[in-house]
Amino acid sequence: MLRLLYTLILTLATPFVLLRLFIKGRRLPAYRERIGERFGFVKPAAGGVEVWIHAVSVGEVLAARPLIQALLARHGDGRVWVTTTTPTGSARVIDAYGSRVHHSYAPYDLPGPVSRFLQRVRPARVVVMETELWPNLFHACKDLGVPLMVANARLSKRSFRGYARFRHFARGTLAQCSAIAAQSKADARRFLTLGAPQGRVGVMGNLKFDVMIPDDQVKRGRELRSELGAKRRIWVAVSTHPGEEQDILEAHAAVLDAFPDAALILVPRHPQRFDEVWDLIRDSGLRGEQRSRQLAMARVGRPLSLDDTQVFLGNTMGEMFYYLAAADVAFVGGSLVGRGGHNVLEPAALGLPVLFGPDMSNFVAARSLLMRRGAAVETTSAMLAGEVAELFADDARREMMGQAGIAAVAGNRGALGRLLGILDELPQLAGVSGPLGLPHERQPR
Repeated sequence: MLRLLYTLILTLATPFVLLRLFIKGRRLPAYRERIGERFGFVKPAAGGVEVWIHAVSVGEVLAARPLIQALLARHGDGRVWVTTTTPTGSARVIDAYGSRVHHSYAPYDLPGPVSRFLQRVRPARVVVMETELWPNLFHACKDLGVPLMVANARLSKRSFRGYARFRHFARGTLAQCSAIAAQSKADARRFLTLGAPQGRVGVMGNLKFDVMIPDDQVKRGRELRSELGAKRRIWVAVSTHPGEEQDILEAHAAVLDAFPDAALILVPRHPQRFDEVWDLIRDSGLRGEQRSRQLAMARVGRPLSLDDTQVFLGNTMGEMFYYLAAADVAFVGGSLVGRGGHNVLEPAALGLPVLFGPDMSNFVAARSLLMRRGAAVETTSAMLAGEVAELFADDARREMMGQAGIAAVAGNRGALGRLLGILDELPQLAGVSGPLGLPHERQPR
Protein backbone atom coordinates (compact mmCIF):
# COMPACT_ATOMS: atom_id res chain seq x y z
CA MET A 1 0.00 0.00 0.00
CA LEU A 2 2.82 2.40 0.86
CA ARG A 3 4.59 1.64 -2.42
CA LEU A 4 1.36 2.37 -4.29
CA LEU A 5 1.14 5.73 -2.53
CA TYR A 6 4.82 6.40 -3.29
CA THR A 7 4.20 5.60 -6.97
CA LEU A 8 1.16 7.86 -7.09
CA ILE A 9 3.07 10.76 -5.54
CA LEU A 10 6.02 10.24 -7.89
CA THR A 11 3.67 10.07 -10.90
CA LEU A 12 2.00 13.34 -9.92
CA ALA A 13 5.43 14.92 -9.36
CA THR A 14 6.83 13.86 -12.73
CA PRO A 15 5.65 16.97 -14.67
CA PHE A 16 7.33 19.17 -12.07
CA VAL A 17 10.50 17.06 -12.25
CA LEU A 18 10.55 17.56 -16.02
CA LEU A 19 9.99 21.28 -15.58
CA ARG A 20 12.96 21.38 -13.20
CA LEU A 21 15.11 19.64 -15.83
CA PHE A 22 14.20 22.27 -18.40
CA ILE A 23 14.93 25.07 -15.93
CA LYS A 24 18.31 23.53 -15.12
CA GLY A 25 18.84 23.20 -18.86
CA ARG A 26 19.13 26.98 -19.13
CA ARG A 27 22.53 26.75 -17.48
CA LEU A 28 23.46 23.24 -18.59
CA PRO A 29 21.67 22.27 -21.84
CA ALA A 30 22.47 18.58 -21.30
CA TYR A 31 19.64 18.42 -18.75
CA ARG A 32 17.16 18.85 -21.62
CA GLU A 33 18.64 16.08 -23.72
CA ARG A 34 17.88 12.34 -23.84
CA ILE A 35 14.67 12.72 -21.84
CA GLY A 36 13.37 9.46 -23.27
CA GLU A 37 16.07 7.51 -21.45
CA ARG A 38 14.60 8.66 -18.15
CA PHE A 39 11.40 6.83 -19.13
CA GLY A 40 13.21 3.62 -20.09
CA PHE A 41 13.40 4.26 -23.83
CA VAL A 42 16.87 2.91 -24.48
CA LYS A 43 18.25 0.91 -27.37
CA PRO A 44 17.98 -2.78 -26.45
CA ALA A 45 21.26 -4.50 -25.66
CA ALA A 46 21.86 -7.39 -28.04
CA GLY A 47 22.11 -10.48 -25.88
CA GLY A 48 21.58 -8.52 -22.67
CA VAL A 49 24.35 -7.44 -20.32
CA GLU A 50 26.16 -9.13 -17.46
CA VAL A 51 25.94 -6.26 -14.97
CA TRP A 52 23.99 -3.02 -14.80
CA ILE A 53 25.73 -0.51 -12.53
CA HIS A 54 23.84 2.58 -11.38
CA ALA A 55 25.97 5.50 -10.20
CA VAL A 56 24.09 8.75 -9.56
CA SER A 57 26.70 11.37 -10.42
CA VAL A 58 30.42 12.07 -10.65
CA GLY A 59 31.28 10.89 -7.12
CA GLU A 60 29.58 7.53 -7.54
CA VAL A 61 31.02 7.09 -11.06
CA LEU A 62 34.51 7.63 -9.68
CA ALA A 63 33.85 5.24 -6.79
CA ALA A 64 32.63 2.61 -9.25
CA ARG A 65 35.65 2.99 -11.54
CA PRO A 66 37.67 0.02 -10.14
CA LEU A 67 34.57 -2.19 -10.32
CA ILE A 68 33.73 -1.15 -13.89
CA GLN A 69 37.30 -1.77 -15.03
CA ALA A 70 37.35 -5.20 -13.39
CA LEU A 71 34.02 -6.16 -14.94
CA LEU A 72 35.17 -5.04 -18.40
CA ALA A 73 38.30 -7.14 -18.00
CA ARG A 74 36.21 -10.10 -16.89
CA HIS A 75 33.28 -9.90 -19.34
CA GLY A 76 34.59 -7.82 -22.22
CA ASP A 77 33.42 -4.61 -23.87
CA GLY A 78 29.70 -4.12 -24.32
CA ARG A 79 28.70 -6.40 -21.43
CA VAL A 80 28.37 -3.70 -18.77
CA TRP A 81 25.64 -1.04 -18.67
CA VAL A 82 26.25 2.09 -16.59
CA THR A 83 23.51 4.57 -15.72
CA THR A 84 23.70 7.97 -14.08
CA THR A 85 21.16 10.59 -13.06
CA THR A 86 23.08 13.79 -13.79
CA PRO A 87 24.66 15.10 -17.02
CA THR A 88 28.01 15.57 -15.26
CA GLY A 89 27.99 11.91 -14.24
CA SER A 90 26.99 10.98 -17.78
CA ALA A 91 29.85 13.00 -19.27
CA ARG A 92 32.29 11.30 -16.92
CA VAL A 93 31.16 7.83 -18.03
CA ILE A 94 31.37 8.74 -21.71
CA ASP A 95 34.80 10.35 -21.33
CA ALA A 96 36.18 7.43 -19.34
CA TYR A 97 34.76 4.45 -21.23
CA GLY A 98 33.33 5.60 -24.57
CA SER A 99 31.70 2.68 -26.37
CA ARG A 100 33.24 0.07 -24.06
CA VAL A 101 30.14 0.26 -21.87
CA HIS A 102 26.50 0.87 -22.66
CA HIS A 103 25.41 4.11 -21.06
CA SER A 104 22.14 5.95 -20.45
CA TYR A 105 20.32 7.90 -17.80
CA ALA A 106 18.59 5.73 -15.22
CA PRO A 107 14.81 5.31 -15.58
CA TYR A 108 12.56 7.17 -13.21
CA ASP A 109 11.41 4.89 -10.40
CA LEU A 110 7.98 4.30 -11.88
CA PRO A 111 6.67 0.84 -12.84
CA GLY A 112 6.42 1.61 -16.57
CA PRO A 113 9.89 3.12 -17.10
CA VAL A 114 11.58 0.56 -14.82
CA SER A 115 9.89 -2.41 -16.54
CA ARG A 116 10.68 -0.99 -20.00
CA PHE A 117 14.31 -0.47 -19.09
CA LEU A 118 14.77 -3.94 -17.61
CA GLN A 119 13.11 -5.58 -20.61
CA ARG A 120 15.45 -3.79 -23.01
CA VAL A 121 18.68 -4.11 -21.02
CA ARG A 122 18.08 -7.62 -19.59
CA PRO A 123 20.84 -7.47 -16.96
CA ALA A 124 21.96 -10.68 -15.31
CA ARG A 125 22.79 -8.71 -12.14
CA VAL A 126 22.26 -5.18 -10.87
CA VAL A 127 24.69 -3.13 -8.76
CA VAL A 128 23.42 0.08 -7.18
CA MET A 129 26.18 2.29 -5.84
CA GLU A 130 26.11 3.69 -2.30
CA THR A 131 22.70 4.93 -1.10
CA GLU A 132 20.14 4.80 -3.89
CA LEU A 133 17.08 2.93 -2.59
CA TRP A 134 14.43 2.80 -5.32
CA PRO A 135 11.35 0.80 -4.22
CA ASN A 136 9.87 0.07 -7.66
CA LEU A 137 13.22 -0.89 -9.17
CA PHE A 138 14.10 -3.14 -6.24
CA HIS A 139 10.72 -4.89 -6.36
CA ALA A 140 10.86 -5.27 -10.14
CA CYS A 141 14.26 -6.94 -9.94
CA LYS A 142 12.99 -9.31 -7.26
CA ASP A 143 9.90 -10.16 -9.32
CA LEU A 144 12.04 -10.88 -12.39
CA GLY A 145 14.57 -12.92 -10.43
CA VAL A 146 17.42 -10.47 -11.09
CA PRO A 147 19.87 -10.36 -8.16
CA LEU A 148 20.50 -6.82 -6.92
CA MET A 149 23.37 -5.63 -4.74
CA VAL A 150 23.81 -2.26 -3.06
CA ALA A 151 27.59 -1.87 -3.30
CA ASN A 152 29.88 0.46 -1.37
CA ALA A 153 26.75 1.07 0.65
CA ARG A 154 26.74 3.96 3.06
CA LEU A 155 24.02 5.52 5.15
CA SER A 156 24.85 8.75 6.95
CA LYS A 157 23.12 9.66 10.19
CA ARG A 158 21.07 12.26 8.33
CA SER A 159 19.96 9.80 5.63
CA PHE A 160 19.21 7.19 8.27
CA ARG A 161 16.93 9.60 10.13
CA GLY A 162 15.10 10.35 6.90
CA TYR A 163 14.52 6.69 6.03
CA ALA A 164 13.65 5.85 9.65
CA ARG A 165 10.53 8.00 9.40
CA PHE A 166 9.22 5.41 6.94
CA ARG A 167 10.82 2.35 8.47
CA HIS A 168 8.18 -0.13 7.30
CA PHE A 169 8.53 1.18 3.74
CA ALA A 170 12.34 1.04 3.94
CA ARG A 171 12.20 -2.52 5.32
CA GLY A 172 10.07 -3.64 2.40
CA THR A 173 12.50 -2.10 -0.08
CA LEU A 174 15.64 -3.49 1.55
CA ALA A 175 14.09 -6.95 1.70
CA GLN A 176 14.32 -7.09 -2.09
CA CYS A 177 18.13 -6.86 -2.04
CA SER A 178 20.24 -9.94 -2.60
CA ALA A 179 23.19 -8.31 -0.80
CA ILE A 180 24.14 -5.02 0.85
CA ALA A 181 27.90 -4.51 0.90
CA ALA A 182 28.40 -1.75 3.45
CA GLN A 183 31.46 0.49 3.73
CA SER A 184 31.68 0.29 7.53
CA LYS A 185 30.21 -1.39 10.59
CA ALA A 186 28.26 1.79 11.35
CA ASP A 187 26.70 1.75 7.87
CA ALA A 188 25.86 -1.94 8.22
CA ARG A 189 24.18 -1.35 11.59
CA ARG A 190 22.02 1.42 10.15
CA PHE A 191 20.87 -0.76 7.26
CA LEU A 192 20.05 -3.57 9.69
CA THR A 193 18.18 -1.19 11.97
CA LEU A 194 16.06 -0.13 9.00
CA GLY A 195 15.11 -3.75 8.50
CA ALA A 196 17.55 -5.16 5.97
CA PRO A 197 17.72 -8.97 6.21
CA GLN A 198 20.40 -10.00 8.70
CA GLY A 199 22.13 -12.49 6.42
CA ARG A 200 22.27 -10.08 3.50
CA VAL A 201 24.29 -7.27 5.06
CA GLY A 202 28.06 -7.31 5.41
CA VAL A 203 31.01 -4.95 5.66
CA MET A 204 33.09 -4.95 2.49
CA GLY A 205 35.12 -1.78 3.13
CA ASN A 206 35.25 1.28 0.91
CA LEU A 207 35.76 0.75 -2.82
CA LYS A 208 37.43 4.16 -2.96
CA PHE A 209 40.51 2.61 -1.28
CA ASP A 210 40.98 0.64 -4.50
CA VAL A 211 41.51 3.90 -6.33
CA MET A 212 43.20 3.48 -9.70
CA ILE A 213 45.79 6.20 -10.25
CA PRO A 214 46.11 6.99 -13.98
CA ASP A 215 49.82 7.18 -14.77
CA ASP A 216 49.27 9.44 -17.77
CA GLN A 217 47.51 12.07 -15.65
CA VAL A 218 50.22 11.94 -13.00
CA LYS A 219 52.90 12.42 -15.66
CA ARG A 220 51.06 15.39 -17.14
CA GLY A 221 50.48 16.79 -13.67
CA ARG A 222 54.22 16.77 -13.03
CA GLU A 223 54.60 18.67 -16.29
CA LEU A 224 52.03 21.23 -15.10
CA ARG A 225 54.09 21.71 -11.96
CA SER A 226 57.14 22.47 -14.10
CA GLU A 227 55.14 24.94 -16.15
CA LEU A 228 53.93 26.71 -13.02
CA GLY A 229 57.45 26.64 -11.60
CA ALA A 230 59.16 23.58 -10.16
CA LYS A 231 60.45 25.44 -7.09
CA ARG A 232 57.16 27.17 -6.25
CA ARG A 233 54.92 26.05 -3.39
CA ILE A 234 51.62 24.85 -4.88
CA TRP A 235 48.39 23.83 -3.20
CA VAL A 236 45.22 22.51 -4.80
CA ALA A 237 41.62 22.98 -3.68
CA VAL A 238 39.38 20.36 -5.28
CA SER A 239 35.62 19.69 -5.44
CA THR A 240 34.76 23.14 -4.12
CA HIS A 241 31.23 24.48 -3.72
CA PRO A 242 29.56 27.91 -3.61
CA GLY A 243 30.68 29.76 -0.50
CA GLU A 244 34.05 28.02 -0.42
CA GLU A 245 35.90 29.54 -3.37
CA GLN A 246 35.82 33.06 -1.95
CA ASP A 247 37.28 31.84 1.36
CA ILE A 248 39.91 29.82 -0.50
CA LEU A 249 40.96 32.81 -2.62
CA GLU A 250 41.22 34.96 0.51
CA ALA A 251 43.29 32.23 2.15
CA HIS A 252 45.60 32.15 -0.86
CA ALA A 253 46.08 35.91 -0.70
CA ALA A 254 47.19 35.45 2.92
CA VAL A 255 49.49 32.55 1.96
CA LEU A 256 51.14 34.85 -0.59
CA ASP A 257 52.24 37.13 2.26
CA ALA A 258 54.45 34.33 3.57
CA PHE A 259 55.24 32.67 0.22
CA PRO A 260 55.08 35.33 -2.51
CA ASP A 261 55.60 32.83 -5.33
CA ALA A 262 52.97 30.34 -4.17
CA ALA A 263 50.31 29.09 -6.60
CA LEU A 264 46.80 27.75 -6.09
CA ILE A 265 45.04 25.26 -8.36
CA LEU A 266 41.29 25.69 -7.87
CA VAL A 267 38.96 22.94 -9.14
CA PRO A 268 35.19 23.50 -8.65
CA ARG A 269 32.98 20.46 -8.20
CA HIS A 270 30.44 21.26 -10.91
CA PRO A 271 31.25 22.36 -14.48
CA GLN A 272 28.29 24.73 -14.72
CA ARG A 273 30.06 26.90 -12.13
CA PHE A 274 33.37 27.25 -13.99
CA ASP A 275 32.53 30.69 -15.37
CA GLU A 276 31.22 31.86 -11.99
CA VAL A 277 34.42 30.82 -10.24
CA TRP A 278 36.54 32.43 -12.97
CA ASP A 279 34.73 35.71 -12.26
CA LEU A 280 35.61 35.32 -8.57
CA ILE A 281 39.28 34.84 -9.47
CA ARG A 282 39.32 37.95 -11.64
CA ASP A 283 37.52 39.98 -8.98
CA SER A 284 40.05 38.86 -6.36
CA GLY A 285 42.87 40.77 -8.06
CA LEU A 286 45.00 37.63 -8.24
CA ARG A 287 46.60 36.71 -11.55
CA GLY A 288 44.62 33.81 -12.93
CA GLU A 289 44.73 31.38 -15.82
CA GLN A 290 42.45 28.58 -17.00
CA ARG A 291 43.11 24.99 -17.99
CA SER A 292 40.69 25.33 -20.93
CA ARG A 293 42.69 28.25 -22.33
CA GLN A 294 45.93 26.33 -21.83
CA LEU A 295 44.51 23.47 -23.89
CA ALA A 296 43.22 25.81 -26.61
CA MET A 297 46.61 27.49 -26.96
CA ALA A 298 48.37 24.11 -27.09
CA ARG A 299 46.14 23.03 -29.97
CA VAL A 300 47.38 25.93 -32.10
CA GLY A 301 50.99 25.41 -31.08
CA ARG A 302 51.28 28.41 -28.77
CA PRO A 303 52.29 27.23 -25.28
CA LEU A 304 50.85 29.34 -22.49
CA SER A 305 53.28 30.80 -19.94
CA LEU A 306 52.19 30.09 -16.36
CA ASP A 307 55.27 31.52 -14.62
CA ASP A 308 53.42 34.35 -12.91
CA THR A 309 50.05 32.61 -12.50
CA GLN A 310 48.82 32.84 -8.92
CA VAL A 311 45.54 30.93 -9.40
CA PHE A 312 45.10 28.22 -12.02
CA LEU A 313 41.44 27.32 -12.61
CA GLY A 314 40.88 23.63 -13.26
CA ASN A 315 37.85 23.99 -15.54
CA THR A 316 37.90 20.53 -17.12
CA MET A 317 36.30 17.26 -16.12
CA GLY A 318 38.04 13.93 -15.60
CA GLU A 319 41.49 15.33 -14.78
CA MET A 320 41.49 15.19 -10.99
CA PHE A 321 44.82 13.38 -10.72
CA TYR A 322 46.35 15.83 -13.21
CA TYR A 323 45.62 18.67 -10.80
CA LEU A 324 46.56 16.71 -7.68
CA ALA A 325 49.89 15.57 -9.11
CA ALA A 326 51.01 19.18 -9.57
CA ALA A 327 50.56 20.14 -5.90
CA ASP A 328 52.33 19.92 -2.53
CA VAL A 329 49.17 20.13 -0.38
CA ALA A 330 45.51 19.32 -1.08
CA PHE A 331 42.33 20.82 0.35
CA VAL A 332 39.13 18.84 -0.29
CA GLY A 333 35.98 20.92 -0.64
CA GLY A 334 32.36 20.40 0.25
CA SER A 335 33.57 20.41 3.85
CA LEU A 336 33.39 24.10 4.75
CA VAL A 337 29.77 24.66 3.69
CA GLY A 338 27.80 21.72 5.03
CA ARG A 339 27.90 19.46 1.96
CA GLY A 340 29.41 16.48 3.78
CA GLY A 341 32.81 16.64 2.09
CA HIS A 342 34.25 14.67 -0.82
CA ASN A 343 36.77 11.93 -1.48
CA VAL A 344 39.92 12.48 0.60
CA LEU A 345 41.50 9.18 -0.42
CA GLU A 346 42.58 10.30 -3.90
CA PRO A 347 45.01 12.98 -2.69
CA ALA A 348 46.13 10.70 0.14
CA ALA A 349 46.89 7.92 -2.36
CA LEU A 350 49.17 10.35 -4.22
CA GLY A 351 51.06 11.18 -1.03
CA LEU A 352 49.66 14.68 -0.45
CA PRO A 353 48.93 16.08 3.01
CA VAL A 354 45.15 16.48 3.11
CA LEU A 355 43.16 19.39 4.55
CA PHE A 356 39.38 19.53 4.91
CA GLY A 357 36.72 21.48 6.76
CA PRO A 358 34.60 20.43 9.75
CA ASP A 359 31.79 18.75 7.81
CA MET A 360 32.94 15.36 6.52
CA SER A 361 29.68 13.56 7.32
CA ASN A 362 29.70 11.69 4.00
CA PHE A 363 33.22 10.38 4.58
CA VAL A 364 33.34 9.75 8.32
CA ALA A 365 35.42 6.55 8.19
CA ALA A 366 37.94 7.93 5.67
CA ARG A 367 38.26 11.15 7.68
CA SER A 368 38.86 9.24 10.92
CA LEU A 369 41.42 6.97 9.31
CA LEU A 370 43.51 9.78 7.83
CA MET A 371 43.31 11.82 11.04
CA ARG A 372 44.30 8.79 13.12
CA ARG A 373 47.25 8.08 10.85
CA GLY A 374 48.43 11.70 10.89
CA ALA A 375 47.80 12.12 7.17
CA ALA A 376 45.19 14.90 7.38
CA VAL A 377 44.27 18.06 9.25
CA GLU A 378 40.80 19.43 9.90
CA THR A 379 40.59 23.18 9.47
CA THR A 380 38.19 26.11 9.09
CA SER A 381 37.98 28.98 6.64
CA ALA A 382 39.71 31.25 9.15
CA MET A 383 42.53 28.77 9.78
CA LEU A 384 43.03 27.55 6.22
CA ALA A 385 45.76 30.00 5.22
CA GLY A 386 47.75 29.27 8.37
CA GLU A 387 47.53 25.49 7.87
CA VAL A 388 48.69 25.76 4.25
CA ALA A 389 51.56 28.08 5.17
CA GLU A 390 52.69 25.81 8.00
CA LEU A 391 52.79 22.82 5.67
CA PHE A 392 54.64 24.81 3.01
CA ALA A 393 57.26 25.72 5.62
CA ASP A 394 57.82 22.19 6.91
CA ASP A 395 59.13 19.78 4.26
CA ALA A 396 59.56 16.95 6.76
CA ARG A 397 55.99 17.20 8.02
CA ARG A 398 54.61 17.20 4.49
CA GLU A 399 56.65 14.10 3.68
CA MET A 400 55.53 12.35 6.86
CA MET A 401 51.85 13.12 6.24
CA GLY A 402 52.10 12.08 2.60
CA GLN A 403 53.68 8.73 3.42
CA ALA A 404 51.08 8.14 6.14
CA GLY A 405 48.33 8.75 3.59
CA ILE A 406 49.85 6.35 1.07
CA ALA A 407 50.15 3.66 3.75
CA ALA A 408 46.58 4.22 4.99
CA VAL A 409 45.12 3.79 1.51
CA ALA A 410 47.33 0.82 0.61
CA GLY A 411 46.55 -0.97 3.86
CA ASN A 412 42.81 -0.84 3.27
CA ARG A 413 42.60 -1.97 -0.33
CA GLY A 414 40.65 -5.12 -1.09
CA ALA A 415 37.00 -4.04 -1.24
CA LEU A 416 37.05 -4.64 -5.00
CA GLY A 417 38.02 -8.28 -4.63
CA ARG A 418 35.39 -8.82 -1.96
CA LEU A 419 32.69 -7.18 -4.10
CA LEU A 420 33.59 -9.31 -7.11
CA GLY A 421 33.42 -12.39 -4.91
CA ILE A 422 29.94 -11.47 -3.68
CA LEU A 423 28.80 -10.77 -7.26
CA ASP A 424 29.87 -14.31 -8.13
CA GLU A 425 27.99 -15.68 -5.12
CA LEU A 426 24.72 -13.86 -5.80
CA PRO A 427 21.89 -16.32 -6.25
CA GLN A 428 20.81 -16.84 -9.83
CA LEU A 429 17.30 -15.94 -8.72
CA ALA A 430 16.68 -12.99 -6.42
CA GLY A 431 14.01 -15.00 -4.66
CA VAL A 432 16.51 -17.49 -3.25
CA SER A 433 16.85 -16.94 0.50
CA GLY A 434 19.61 -17.62 2.93
CA PRO A 435 22.77 -15.83 4.03
CA LEU A 436 25.64 -15.22 1.64
CA GLY A 437 28.27 -15.44 4.33
CA LEU A 438 29.15 -11.76 4.20
CA PRO A 439 31.80 -10.56 6.68
CA HIS A 440 30.62 -8.20 9.39
CA GLU A 441 33.78 -6.92 11.01
CA ARG A 442 35.63 -5.15 8.19
CA GLN A 443 36.87 -1.74 9.39
CA PRO A 444 39.53 0.66 8.10
CA ARG A 445 42.86 -0.23 9.66
